Amino acid sequence: MPGASDEFAWIASLRALTHGDPRAIELTDDAAVIPGRPGFDLVVSKDAMVAGVHFLADETPETIARRLLRTSLSDLAAKAAEPFGYLLMTAWPKDIGDAYLASFRRGLELDGRTYGVALLGGDTVSTAGPLTLSATVFGWIETGRAVLRSGASAGDALVVCGAIGDGFLGLRAARGEIASEALAERYRLPRPLFELRNALLAHARAAADVSDGLLADAGHIAEASGAGLVIELFDFPASEEASAWCSSQADEVEARLALAAGGDDYALACAVAESDVPGFIAAVNAAGVPAQRVGRFEPQPGLRITSRGRALSASHLGWRH
Repeated sequence: MPGASDEFAWIASLRALTHGDPRAIELTDDAAVIPGRPGFDLVVSKDAMVAGVHFLADETPETIARRLLRTSLSDLAAKAAEPFGYLLMTAWPKDIGDAYLASFRRGLELDGRTYGVALLGGDTVSTAGPLTLSATVFGWIETGRAVLRSGASAGDALVVCGAIGDGFLGLRAARGEIASEALAERYRLPRPLFELRNALLAHARAAADVSDGLLADAGHIAEASGAGLVIELFDFPASEEASAWCSSQADEVEARLALAAGGDDYALACAVAESDVPGFIAAVNAAGVPAQRVGRFEPQPGLRITSRGRALSASHLGWRH
């Protein structure tokens, strides 16, 4: 490790991030111990990020840490789980200094408290490659109530909660290709939608967060559920900035396809029974999040995209490594 820090000094500096949670054992052991919770299922998700792939290589370390936690926690939000902790893996390039580590730690502390998650353990190593990070997040959900991808049925509506396209445009803004600090900030620091937990539990049959792109992630719900899906391209909710960008493009259909496949939105795509759609949208709106019906699940397998009723083909549905 660089500077005055080494592996054990770094681990010691992270002890405050456990928030005194006894499951972390003060980071003095090789493992966390998580007791069972009667009547609840443990929900676990793991995400990884690589500099230059999942975030800009020159991003501030505080923002990188916050983005890591938020994008990882979004998977728990889609399951309607209540987060409580995480494991952290860091692979540091050899030129990382103590000031960088301190800033990264501040980011973990800030959003760890914002979302009520304690650091429970992990691992840290050096690497000759780019900065590589991973978080494994944990949450609780009442037994059998996790909102999975596999619960949709033919006849259900596809409802999107949150804006689509801000991630796609926000990356370009963060690179300086678009003049919008608001979009850049939405890309850097997406918001996991935990405020929709009650609405999901009351109405959603299936859900996924939109990390790879609306077309891809909604398609994952259909595939996991053994159903087909029709998405109307002009129905997905978009921010004022994204709507204005689409209108300014020479081909608005292609522009909306780009937003629908762009990813990094961390909106929620949900399958909802037709009769529950008004109540679900009202509950989501009451939580301060836009929601809109954008499609329907069908018996015939496959994803079909329409533009104001006209069938479209798309060569690119979302992000793939």
